[in-house]
Amino acid sequence: MAPKKKRSSKDPHAKREARRYAKPIVSREYIASVVKMQKGPCKFNKLAKLLELNEPSEQNALERRLSAMVRDGQLEFNHHKGYLPVSERDLIRGRVIANPDGFGFLHPEEGGDDLFISPKQMRSLLHGDRVVMRVTGVDRRGRREASLIEVVERANKQVVGRLFHEGQITFVVADNKRIHQDILIPKEHQGVAREGQIVLTEITEDPSQHHQPIGRIVQVLGEHMAPGMEIDIAVNSFGLPHEWSSEVQSEASTFGAEVLEKDKLKRLDLREKPLVTIDGEDAKDFDDAVFCERINSGWRLYVAIADVSHYVKQNSALDQEAFNRGTSVYFPGRVIPMLPEHLSNGLCSLKPQVDRLCMVCILEFGPDGSMQGFEFAEGVMCSQARLTYDEVSEILLGSADDKTQKYYETLIPHLKCLHELYKALHAQREKRGAIDLETTEANIIFGENKKIDSIVPVTRNDAHRLIEECMIAANIAAARFLNKHKILGLFRVHESPPVDKIEDLISFLGELGISFPKSKQVKAQHYATLLKTIKGRADSHLIQTVMLRSLSQAEYHLHNRGHFGLALKEYAHFTSPIRRYPDLLVHRAIRHILRGGTADNYPYTQTQMLDAGEHSSMAERRADEASRDAVEWLKCEYMLDKVNETYSGIISGVTSFGFFVELQDIFVEGLVHITSLPKDYYRLDPVAHKLNGERTGRTFQLADSVKVTVSRVSLDDRQIDFELDESSGADRSNKRRKRR
Repeated sequence: MAPKKKRSSKDPHAKREARRYAKPIVSREYIASVVKMQKGPCKFNKLAKLLELNEPSEQNALERRLSAMVRDGQLEFNHHKGYLPVSERDLIRGRVIANPDGFGFLHPEEGGDDLFISPKQMRSLLHGDRVVMRVTGVDRRGRREASLIEVVERANKQVVGRLFHEGQITFVVADNKRIHQDILIPKEHQGVAREGQIVLTEITEDPSQHHQPIGRIVQVLGEHMAPGMEIDIAVNSFGLPHEWSSEVQSEASTFGAEVLEKDKLKRLDLREKPLVTIDGEDAKDFDDAVFCERINSGWRLYVAIADVSHYVKQNSALDQEAFNRGTSVYFPGRVIPMLPEHLSNGLCSLKPQVDRLCMVCILEFGPDGSMQGFEFAEGVMCSQARLTYDEVSEILLGSADDKTQKYYETLIPHLKCLHELYKALHAQREKRGAIDLETTEANIIFGENKKIDSIVPVTRNDAHRLIEECMIAANIAAARFLNKHKILGLFRVHESPPVDKIEDLISFLGELGISFPKSKQVKAQHYATLLKTIKGRADSHLIQTVMLRSLSQAEYHLHNRGHFGLALKEYAHFTSPIRRYPDLLVHRAIRHILRGGTADNYPYTQTQMLDAGEHSSMAERRADEASRDAVEWLKCEYMLDKVNETYSGIISGVTSFGFFVELQDIFVEGLVHITSLPKDYYRLDPVAHKLNGERTGRTFQLADSVKVTVSRVSLDDRQIDFELDESSGADRSNKRRKRR
């Protein structure tokens, strides 16, 4: 009998399947493509014939694979027992946001509400993974639910955590609590690490439905609770790129310390303009400078921005690393820059009294602060001074000492002109109804041995607000420029609040006797009006906190969808290309047009720009989470020796398991667990943000003043536990009843 002729595979993934399985079957991708080519539902026998699978063993394998594809949402199986392709409209790309309790959410790239991911689906996923998922229905709480189709990109190549042994099993518990699965460590991959140490683990096998992630230890970072480790742990836990490759270093070193004379040619010469930088005391990278002059009855404003795009070319090693990082990350006492310091703190930084290349936005305003026009240009400038917010504030208030007044005497008239423009711009801001929530930022002051000496509030003054309004104006102009020339770029998008969040806010305000428009009619101006209405009320802090929590998170996107918080139809980020990648992309788009290019010959595709927006948004969230994690560690470390001490505080959050309290003056937050409250049965009122005691009528509500005692501090959990002082939490229910 002649040997059976070997069938040539049409499956483009045949080699991959052969590597994976001793008896390979056609790939899922090929099966899906064959099903998609059919005019209607494709029954099993027909599909097996199309795939040329005639042997019983092959058909059994196909049946198992089809069942798995239906289970994973890659195919549909109808009541006629036919297979159908999944509708593309039901497929959603996005990032996984994991919850420490094992479930998660899909944050869609195209925007919109997050989708719920069940614990079962999360077995194959880790926080930050980029995936394609399918909408499979609605869960019992009314949330759209998703199932996994494909993992596009794994976010966690390495994980930082603490090493543990239990019997014969060795594993690493991730420091980032959103990494909800422990990483199993085979004995041969443990290295020299000992139990309890903080280690850096490389994931060698990603999680699946059948097993947890598997890894090997590549570095011992140190002993548990060693001082000064908090930033190293945060950097590694959140996967922040922080090492420069030799290629990046080599490319950065090709630039000298000063601007080349040939690079200054054919640029708008601004060196005679008294441009100045105004930043914080500890700033090292100066990416914006301003100058204002009177024209007729209005003003002309120059906003000069470091010309990073001149040095960082598309697809260069520097560009790829800047894209990867997405943003500079700011920790207390340390910065992980987006660009090497030679550029970020050197050649690109607008240092005083040296020539620097810039992209300048020249704006003209009428007497009421309305923008009359703008233009962009490639420029060369020389900053006349490096000013701080406090210095400018003192100059504007007339409280600067004689030495400061004399030193800056030639610049003071220009600063006062800038201040006049700021007042007009601020009036325009109020007129359009931008939201201006009052928030307090805290600054950590270090003493010896990297120990926190104190935590102090950052006080904003008119100098801060002045620069903010100048930057907003330039960003508006950049967005309008992109729109006018229809060129691809990233907009800073702040969507309207989700309907359910607004409805919760309306219900909450209704409890307080305050009316608010229906969810579909809400504009930023309604928030702004409400802020004015509640000014001076005893519960204004409470109302403002609930308002803040109802707002969406801003993102970067290819499509202009406006900025709700600033009440703007178009907005982009142009003013910080040293530390934000989207700004660099906006600069490239503007330069392309300035040099005679068109939208048609711009070397970016829509897909590239969409990916850049999604990646930049992720990098921003990653940076925020990492810096917040480090700050929480430092605050816990600061409170370690303050157990049993009593403080006054404000309730900053209310949950079913207790409430969070922020201590006054030191800006540290901790939890009062419901089990430590006076004996009663407490029910959560999520609309009113309060816990109600059923027996005593005692209530604890967001923004209430309380006294608490520090009972426990855990560096591992970044958690401080408080116990309520007996003099706190007065019974307010009867008083409220009488007022009604």
